[in-house]
Amino acid sequence: MRVTVVGGGIAGLTCALSLHAAGWEPRVCEAARTVEAVGVGINLLPHAVRELAELGLAGGLAAIALPPRRLSYRDRAGEAVWEEPLGHAAGYHWPQYSVHRGRLQTLLLAAVRERLGPDAVRTGLRFRSFEELPNGVRAHFLDRTSGRPATEDAEVLVGADGIDSRVRALLHPDEGPARGNGVHMWRGVAPHPHILDGRTIVVAGGTPGDKFVAYPIGDPAAEGGESLMNWVLEVRHGPSGRPPDGTARRITPEEARAGLASWRLPWIDPTALAERSPAIVEYPMLDRDPLPRWSFGRVTLLGDAAHPMYPMGMNGGSQSMVDARVLAWCLAREKDPVAALRRYDRIRRPIVNAVVLANRELGPEEIIARAEDHGGPLPARRAEELATRYRELARATVTQVNTHASWTVPHRPATPAP
Repeated sequence: MRVTVVGGGIAGLTCALSLHAAGWEPRVCEAARTVEAVGVGINLLPHAVRELAELGLAGGLAAIALPPRRLSYRDRAGEAVWEEPLGHAAGYHWPQYSVHRGRLQTLLLAAVRERLGPDAVRTGLRFRSFEELPNGVRAHFLDRTSGRPATEDAEVLVGADGIDSRVRALLHPDEGPARGNGVHMWRGVAPHPHILDGRTIVVAGGTPGDKFVAYPIGDPAAEGGESLMNWVLEVRHGPSGRPPDGTARRITPEEARAGLASWRLPWIDPTALAERSPAIVEYPMLDRDPLPRWSFGRVTLLGDAAHPMYPMGMNGGSQSMVDARVLAWCLAREKDPVAALRRYDRIRRPIVNAVVLANRELGPEEIIARAEDHGGPLPARRAEELATRYRELARATVTQVNTHASWTVPHRPATPAP
């Protein structure tokens, strides 16, 4: 079975690997002319790491990522209000990983090209539309290099083209633009000595728009050296929609110093961290309303195209990887691709729609927001209840992740394309 995947980001590449492992022939079509190792940090929760490990990427991940052992919520003075173990330390069979997004994408891209062939990812193809065929679907693209139209025929079309998905817009033409909550995120990566124990993710502050996040994504090259530190500052100013040209805004050093001036944290100097960042980029915090349906005939959505969410609980990218594995499993289990996409929709959509809505209510970061209102740490039992409730909603408790049946399917020979 041939499958066209629109979008060559983390979700699209994981989808291609998952489909290939199930015996299908995916082709990834990416609008960018080149796939580059850009971006900042991302966290992969154990439920996502399990899926990548079952795709044979455990060693590759371990080589490029750091496994944090602790999440620490702190107030504006840097005092802990709640801490919990992560990954193996929490009892999961798989670690959690903090990694540079560009390095992760490079790992996935290399695996796709090695397993599927050098032509499995076609770049410079901007998706425009699709049409249903008697036994398939034809995707129409603009070849950005030649300026000419291009087409891809397949049995299934998967839209993994992000929050501004063109595939989603065609399936839901009345939806409109992504919505914001008024918060902007200043993101950067810089060399910095390890903070605390060198394996802690720190979220300091309180409500959205008044938070500082820092965690390492690379160890020092030598003992006593500097790690590679990912950091985020949340601010509120002006509208939170995407800029008209779709690009992220660069933050000037003067702006960064002014925004960070009020932060006094004993274990890190945020201003010095910003000054050492090669670039600081502002992203609006956006999501979209949950959809009542992802799959239409032979076309479906995956990742941020299906369920863009506010970055509470570090769940967006991780849920995309589970999407990819479940989609491949459904296509392997059903003879009819249309029935397979309906099954995928039924399994995944209710779960991630609930996470999208929970993240609008702060997700697990409700703990620090309530601590700020409370004037100090919440009772440990109440904080644990909030954290557990969110993990259960996302199907990400230790028991859920460690014991659920694998989405891996026995390999079957790929069906030749018609």
